[in-house]
Amino acid sequence: MWLVAMFDLPVDTKKARKDYTQFRKVLLKDGFTRMQFSVYIRHCASEENAAVHTARVERSLPPDGEVRVLAITDKQFERMRVFWGRLRKPTEAPPAQLELF
Repeated sequence: MWLVAMFDLPVDTKKARKDYTQFRKVLLKDGFTRMQFSVYIRHCASEENAAVHTARVERSLPPDGEVRVLAITDKQFERMRVFWGRLRKPTEAPPAQLELF
């Protein structure tokens, strides 16, 4: 299962920029990686694990702006289609999934 965190946070004041940076650092520390600007993803082994990480995102919300967290299955993530223009470089490969033996 994949968690997709999407956010639109203000950066018009020094305090807002600090809140934005702090929120972004929380996501990175929690294992999210940047997929696009203001879109971060993280693989979770189960729904319970996804709920834990969703709660962490919720606890770190800045006072202003909007944050959305979407949980999608591996199969849904696999079906994603990525498009880019001729002048842009290709997107990065998604991070490797955790495998348990």
